[in-house]
Amino acid sequence: MKERKNFSSSDKARRMNPIDDEFFRKMAEDAGFCEEIITVVLKNSGIKVQRVIPQKEIKNLQGRTVVLDALCILENGDFCQVEVQKANDDDHLRRVRYDIACITANITEPGSLFENVPNVITIFISKSDIFERGLTVYHVDSVIRETGDIIDDGVNRIFVNATVKDGSDVAEMMDIFTVNDKYNFEKFPRISARKYHFKNEMEGKAEMSEIGEEIRAMGREEGRKEGADLLIINQALVKYTKGQDYLEIADDLVQDSEKIKKICDAIDDMKKSGVEPDAEGIYGILRDAIND
Repeated sequence: MKERKNFSSSDKARRMNPIDDEFFRKMAEDAGFCEEIITVVLKNSGIKVQRVIPQKEIKNLQGRTVVLDALCILENGDFCQVEVQKANDDDHLRRVRYDIACITANITEPGSLFENVPNVITIFISKSDIFERGLTVYHVDSVIRETGDIIDDGVNRIFVNATVKDGSDVAEMMDIFTVNDKYNFEKFPRISARKYHFKNEMEGKAEMSEIGEEIRAMGREEGRKEGADLLIINQALVKYTKGQDYLEIADDLVQDSEKIKKICDAIDDMKKSGVEPDAEGIYGILRDAIND
């Protein structure tokens, strides 16, 4: 049996910041964290996040899955996607276009009038200035080319980067996203407190360990599918250990309830056998059951 070396995962998690995808998704479980980002970027302190769904999976008609970092449902009924991207290795403008199309198709009631299609806001946070125009914030609108008029089609695309330092509130917030020991509890209390919790507080060690497991799970040689399964299993294990039942966990993780029930049953079986449940062990049980 191989000896586990959890320290590498934990160390990596401690070096991470909100600009890192895995770290951000964990922080985004807190609605107040997302609300603070949205209010700062939109310059609207009246915005309220009613619910946030981290790692929301949606599919297009062809079955391709896109995983959103955080999909927020606002008090006024609008939807706001908050996405972070550290690497500049793709066409992110088209990526945002694709995400918005998938979100719109998934949140619109079948048969509803087009005037009732919900508004979608996308805040895309990148480490680099993808437009290279020297601005911290870019609003990409639908415009009538001949007149210059901006059209309200229910889509609001905002690109934010951490490269340009213009002294604005957004630029200051981006420093917290990218600089390891940067905080501003007076101006950005929720973001700073959430980051500090995971990087410094003793109470956050268990959650930091969960991040390490997620990182390790997603990097397994067996492939992206196994990594995704291990990630869900580990999240379910943490929530089940804290006393949530499988229906609550399925709702929180936006997963099929029967799938989560099998995970919870495997946890109970391991405990009955005197074995401390972990993601790998649970995955092995479920995989063997499928293959039998």
